[in-house]
Parts: sequence; structure tokens; C-alpha cells
Amino acid sequence: MENSRKSKSADLSEWVAKQLSPMLPPHSAVLVGLSGGVDSVVLLHLLYRLAPNFSWRISALHIHHGISPNADAWANFCAALCAGLGIPLSIERVDIAPLREHGIEAAARKLRHAAFGRQSCDFIALAHHADDQAETLLLQLLRGAGVRGAAAMPLLATARPGGASLVRPLLSCSRREILDYAAVHRLHWIEDESNEDERYPRNFLRHRVLPLLQERFPACRETLSRGAQHFAEAIGLLDELAQQDGAPAIQTVWLDVLLLRTLSPPRARNVVRYYLHRCGAPMPQAAQLGDILSQLCDARRDAAVCVNFGGWQIRRYQDRAYALPALGGFDRDLVAIWRGETELEWPALRTRLKLARVQGAGISAEKLRAMPVTLRLRNGSVSLRPHAQAATRSLKNLLQEHRIPPWQRERLPLLYCGNELVCVPGVATAATYQAGPHEAGILLSLE
Repeated sequence: MENSRKSKSADLSEWVAKQLSPMLPPHSAVLVGLSGGVDSVVLLHLLYRLAPNFSWRISALHIHHGISPNADAWANFCAALCAGLGIPLSIERVDIAPLREHGIEAAARKLRHAAFGRQSCDFIALAHHADDQAETLLLQLLRGAGVRGAAAMPLLATARPGGASLVRPLLSCSRREILDYAAVHRLHWIEDESNEDERYPRNFLRHRVLPLLQERFPACRETLSRGAQHFAEAIGLLDELAQQDGAPAIQTVWLDVLLLRTLSPPRARNVVRYYLHRCGAPMPQAAQLGDILSQLCDARRDAAVCVNFGGWQIRRYQDRAYALPALGGFDRDLVAIWRGETELEWPALRTRLKLARVQGAGISAEKLRAMPVTLRLRNGSVSLRPHAQAATRSLKNLLQEHRIPPWQRERLPLLYCGNELVCVPGVATAATYQAGPHEAGILLSLE
């Protein structure tokens, strides 16, 4: 460990290059999360120096939370820093007020993740380091987190489809090594006054608990960080077990309840945790997880199962479990006019509708030009003929046949041309509007 520390301190850029070169292909677009603090400033400087060697395209994103009276000054500092290096910078202002009920830290984290998710890049580089890892592990253990929570932060978190991967190049570096690098290269940074506020749990651990632990256990930060790596290895094995137990019951959006009934309680809980993680859902507490399993497996077959946890819900329909963000209310008069966009927000389902241009499939683009095209919610009894040889069917029957869950049926977007129902995404397109073999078409799908 001592030799490793010396080699990193001698030239942090060589260490980071060795870490990243197997992970980031040449010409990758790398977005740096830039707060303006010393950690992110050092990370930006390191990647700026390394980028020409690997043909990486570096940009940065600063999140303006508006919490501190110094927030404008921090944004200006980041802008000047990036301008001096010739690095493109985006500044996103977020409003934390609507999420304050979750706590300032949790709300800010949620908004940061959403802002990063909107960026176009291959990798998002964050400046978490070994001291952050130690603090995160302690926080998770004190919260009673399971193995996945105790695994803390990975060096590389692979992306979900359509998203960027997260990479933490400094995760094995100490804060002392980062400060040494900043001093050698005469870097400047800002200090966030909230980092001294011990009312925040992380700051209390950083300023009070960890220094005390270090007096008795000098290598505590390194050993805690190493412990997180062991937990990460354990969760990898548990995920493999869940895949073996769950295949093919774990589908893209649902989980087969019949499988859960055949497993022992620990393995059933492991499968549910794995499924929720794949969905991007938070991990429920132990009591909540027990309630989820009980409701899914034991409630009568016609019961409308819905368990709420952490702003999410898990529901059951026809022996399938569905995890989804809590839907809340919606505007029953919602209408969206389509003017050729490739994506449309659909707030009733808290999702987006994709409209892809294809050839010889989907809805005839030519026929859609006849009248204004709108997306609406179901209102009363409507029907549709799904293909030329079929009889006209009620929308209610079509939705039931395609096993569309009840909570989605009243929220589904229906595409109309004028006053004629043309398409129900994922269910059917009216026979008279289907594109011919060589005709330009539009394919609808819900993300």
C-alpha cells in the first residue's frame, strides 16, 4: 500500500492514465462534473493534460444549485477556469425548493443526477476519492444499508441503454494526494462553506468521527475503502445468483411472481433487490422488502397490490410485478400536438414517447398528413381494427389481450389523426393507417 501511495503522489497523472486507458476508448466524449472545489478542479486539470494522448474530448458541467449566496461566484469561477483551458462548459441551474422535503443533500443529489442524465457524452467523470469512499461506506452502514449499499461507489458504473457511464478516476487517491497535486500545479479552487457544517451527516463523519478513528487506526480510510471493494465483489456474486435464479423471469419491465414463490425467502429477496436495481429504483428498507414479498406472493389473485417506497411503487398484475416511479395525479384533458418531433414528453406516465422514422413499417407518414395529429388520453369507448383481416375491436379488449396493466390503461397516449384513432403504442395500429412495404412510416414506442 505504501509503494502505491508513493507512486501516485509522484505523478498522479500517470496513475490516472493507467486507471482510465483500459476503460475509456480513444475519441470518447468525457464530461467532467465541475463544482469548483479542489477535487473536481484537479480532475479537470488531469483529464485536460491526458486528453491529447488518448484523443478524449473533454467538456464540463457545473450545477448551479442556488443554495449558497456564493453560487453565482462559483459558476463564474468555473466559467473562467474552463475558458482558460479551452474546455466547453455548460451551467445548469436547478431549483431545489420542490424537493426540500427529502432533505437538502438528497434533493441536490437527485437534481444533479437528472442534470447529468440530460447531457450528451460517453462518460461522466466525477471527482470522488478514497476519503469520500470511506465516508460513504460508514454512512451506508449507519443507515442499515444492505450489501449493495455497503459496496459504496464503483470506479466504473456502466450505463443503462442510451445513457453515459460514470467513471471515478480519483477513487483510489486520498485527499492529501489531490491537495499535493493542486499545490504542485498551482491550481486555484473555491471553498464551499457548507462543507464545514457538521449538521450534515457526511461532514460530521469527516470532521469528527474519521479523525478520531485515525488516531487509533491510522490506515482506517484505506481499509474502509478496501472494505467497500469487498462488498462490491460480494454484490457481484449475489447478482450472478439472482440472474441464475431469475432467468427468464426477470424481464425488461416486469418480474414473474410465480418464480418468487418457488424460492427460499433470502433468495427471493435477492431477486427482488436485483430487479429493483435494474429498474433504477431505490432499495427498500428491510421491513418494506418483507411487505413487498408478502403482498406479491400472498395477496389474493384479484387484489390491486401496490406497495410504496422511496417515491417508487411496486404493483402486481396477472402474476407479474412492476416497479415504477410513483405516478401521482395527471391531467385527464391532456393533449399533445405532434409536429414531427422524434420525442414527446408524456407526463401522465412520467415518460417519453419516441416517434422513429422507418421504412415499410409502422404508421403511414403520408396518411398522417391528411389531418392534425394529436396524442390524447382514452375518453369513453373507442375501437380500432388492428389489421385488414381482423374485426374491429374495442380498445378495452385490445389492452386486456396485450396484458397492459390497469394503472397504465387510463394513462396511455393514443395517437389520433383528426378525430380518428390511429395507434395505441405497443398495442396496435389501425389497419387503414399501416405503412406499405416501401412506404415511409412512423414507429411509436414508450421509453
